Amino acid sequence: MQLKSAFITLFSTLLTFSVLVSEPLKAQTNFTLPDLGTSALQALPLEKEQAIGKVMMMQIRGSSPVVNDPVLDEYLTTIGRKLVANANDVRFPFSFFWINNPEINAFAFYGGHVGVHTGLIAQSDNESQFASVLGHEIAHVTQRHLARRMQQQQDNSALTIAGMIAGILATVVSPDAGIAIISASQTQSAFSQLTHSRSAEQEADRIGMQTLNNAGFDPYASSEFLTKLAAQIRYKYKPPAFLLTHPLPESRVSDVRLRAQQFEKRQLPDSLEFNLAKSRVIARYHQKPEAAENFFRKLIRENSFYNKTALNYGLGISLLDQKKLDEAAPILDELLKSDPKNLFYIDTHTDLLIAQKKAAEAVKFLAALHENRPNNQVITLNYANAALEAEQYDVAVQILKSFLLEKPEHNLGMQLLADAYKKQDNLAAYHEANADVLAQYGAYLKAADEVQKALNFVEPQELIKQQRLKALLTQYRQMQKELARL
Repeated sequence: MQLKSAFITLFSTLLTFSVLVSEPLKAQTNFTLPDLGTSALQALPLEKEQAIGKVMMMQIRGSSPVVNDPVLDEYLTTIGRKLVANANDVRFPFSFFWINNPEINAFAFYGGHVGVHTGLIAQSDNESQFASVLGHEIAHVTQRHLARRMQQQQDNSALTIAGMIAGILATVVSPDAGIAIISASQTQSAFSQLTHSRSAEQEADRIGMQTLNNAGFDPYASSEFLTKLAAQIRYKYKPPAFLLTHPLPESRVSDVRLRAQQFEKRQLPDSLEFNLAKSRVIARYHQKPEAAENFFRKLIRENSFYNKTALNYGLGISLLDQKKLDEAAPILDELLKSDPKNLFYIDTHTDLLIAQKKAAEAVKFLAALHENRPNNQVITLNYANAALEAEQYDVAVQILKSFLLEKPEHNLGMQLLADAYKKQDNLAAYHEANADVLAQYGAYLKAADEVQKALNFVEPQELIKQQRLKALLTQYRQMQKELARL
């Protein structure tokens, strides 16, 4: 599924500390900002940790190239949940998301949020290596390493909660920017908030490896991946982004290798889903379509050790994105024929039909799949997008409203619903849905403006709708005041 949103462009500029304190939080009646003060930070209760995580996630949506790709989201969430289900000390639900960045990096922060750079999967050799980094980040959360570090800094009067959030936000997404912030402020204690200590890394290595093994992956992949990173340090002046916040002394690599020996080495079959996700990242996010086509054709021609099916999938995407439909169609059709339930193939088949001006056919194709898997985000969002392309706006609205009842904060679903209302010329609903999308990015002043616009299109006799929108407007304004307390 491909979807270009004006909202992504609108909020693509990196948010700084001034934006943090000028944009309110998402209006939720059951959510209040933690009263942490500006210094002498104390132990961080779980509910406050989750609240800070909400703040940071909103800022990341508004400042970073978050990937809204249902297929990749489904794959990442599946791997993440498998690991979380086999981890200890899980205190709250985890969420996983992608950042479009070719650097090897992953990061976890307050409240169980785990961000993964697309470069991590592009440069992992297998699924166990990829999962080993996720397991490591999950361990940082379950062991509350950031919360512990915050408590250790409680005697530092120079460290503010807003400055800490801004610094961590910048560093985990763009490590160089984060370090620049710290250098400018000359706050060494804040820098220590951004990097994990050696003891924390050792603990995350140990617990992450245990989780990796419990989840059925190869525990030796942890040492393989760290060895790969260590090699990059030797041959590059600039270390991988992951190592800027995860120190890697030589002893750590040897410790991980020794620790892996307590587990049995697993010889796992090659994961098709991993290889398809890797090809999709390379084809759609890391290279331009023409370069991606040449890349995949070269590997196919060389009969390399790469997964041949995944290479064909990447080639099909690169041809599709160049509008070479006659070349893309036989490749993508053959893949779907070989595995009709594969979400990667369902997604690209939908893109192909829409590109061929066969949106109505795509709607029929997805309607049947939706009956069997009504809550799957890949099928549902492709179904809604195809309905929009086929000008079946009522169908799209019905699908999306049902989907958002289960996933009320799904960003792409909210964007599609706003588009559907606009196509229907339902301006009151459009502006309200627009406000919901803007709120996801922390742009609550703009969200309040959208609610005000929605009120202008409500009929005088629609008293209940007027009251609901006015209450929402009040909530946005209140949350602006809440955030100002930082």
